[in-house]
Amino acid sequence: MEPTVAKRPGRAREAPSPAFSSHLFKVELKAMAKLSLPLVGSFTGAVAISTTDVVMMGHLGPNALAAGALGYNLIFPLYLLGLGIILALAPLVAQALGAGDEVAVRRSVRQGLWAGTAVAVPFSAILWWGGDILASFGQDPLLTGMASEYLRVILWGLLPLFWYNALRSFLTAYSHAGPILVISMLAVALNILGNYAFMFGHFGFPRLELVGAGISTLFVDFFLFFGLFFYIHYHREYSRFALFQRIWRPDWGRFLLLFKLGIPIGLGIIAEAFFFSLIIFLSGRIGAQELAAVAIVIQIMTVAFMAPLGVSHAAMVRIGYHLGAAQSGRGSPTGVRVAAMAAMLVNFLVLCVIGLVLILVGDDLAARFLAPEHRGDGIIVALAASFVLTAAIFQFFDGLQIVAVGILRGLQQTKLPMVLAFVAFWGIGASSAWFMGVYLNGGITGVWSGLGLGLGFGASIALILAYRAVWRFEKGAGHVG
Repeated sequence: MEPTVAKRPGRAREAPSPAFSSHLFKVELKAMAKLSLPLVGSFTGAVAISTTDVVMMGHLGPNALAAGALGYNLIFPLYLLGLGIILALAPLVAQALGAGDEVAVRRSVRQGLWAGTAVAVPFSAILWWGGDILASFGQDPLLTGMASEYLRVILWGLLPLFWYNALRSFLTAYSHAGPILVISMLAVALNILGNYAFMFGHFGFPRLELVGAGISTLFVDFFLFFGLFFYIHYHREYSRFALFQRIWRPDWGRFLLLFKLGIPIGLGIIAEAFFFSLIIFLSGRIGAQELAAVAIVIQIMTVAFMAPLGVSHAAMVRIGYHLGAAQSGRGSPTGVRVAAMAAMLVNFLVLCVIGLVLILVGDDLAARFLAPEHRGDGIIVALAASFVLTAAIFQFFDGLQIVAVGILRGLQQTKLPMVLAFVAFWGIGASSAWFMGVYLNGGITGVWSGLGLGLGFGASIALILAYRAVWRFEKGAGHVG
């Protein structure tokens, strides 16, 4: 078995042995870890960009921060849905690489760029009228006007941002995630510099405040896309794929497959993201101090979640690669099981480290979110510190869930994870949080318990589904189902 795509994944390989061996597992484990680490860094960079935006908007005043939040919460679900569609590209490219089909690689990437265009155009139109949409929900006219100006700037970056994600999916599938990490870190620095220049009027630029934040975001979106575009275009390793030649030629079957696989991915991501938003909203009904404490801990969990998310994407790609190798006769169905086991082990080690950090210094991290003059308010710090301890357990469940979902997506099973997300996070988690926290007057403990129930249920069922899918694939001699 050839467990890595290394230098020439399209070259013919010697037929592998179907037997499981410790050597194959060690090689796959190394490949999984090597791919996961830069992906973790790149996802952390994406969170850092949005976090620095919020922090720097806060220095413009409460109106700018509130208007920016309104705009962000309008674009966020649209972006997640589009991102889900683009994410379906990675396992398709990995499958083609595993099968040694360079034509399929080119066609998949081409249709990924097409899909990015197809979702960016209507989403941009929605954002153009974003101010009117927000006003229809009864928002303050001053804030909606500011949000509208902000949205009408950043909407022009939506297309290059989706194109960037398509190229990122290609490099991820090729197990070359290092350039993604480098460009992501440079984008964080560019975003901070751009905000400093355009928001606050430094380096000779006018002070544009929220519009300046939009201009900075726009530059970052184009930088991300062109950074990967030029890297791929001028790198000899990828020249044989001719990714950007005859890009106008359609492949409708592959194009529709991206939407078939990707829409459930996007909806599943939305279900989880807004579940956490609901937890914050319910906490606000309990009290301002409880809201502040929960918001702090969930932000910490969001940053920590980038680690298992990176492993999940690595698992999706490695599973997809072995799927293609097995279906083409170049590999064995056992490769899928080996990749799944390696992903779970890497993820377990990562989650143990995260849990240890949260237990040892989680309360200190929570205190850092408060300005020094407010840290004397021991109630918020004490609440956040107590939540961080349980968050270490919740993070373990959430990490198990997302990697199991990555295994399922690698096998091109995306509808079941979507259904599970809605059942676990909304059917179990949200209803439990409301029932125990609000209806039974359980307070913040009830809300927090609902969060744990949703995450625990989702992790348990996701692991069962992943195990069942891998077992059926291996026993079915390479057939998905």
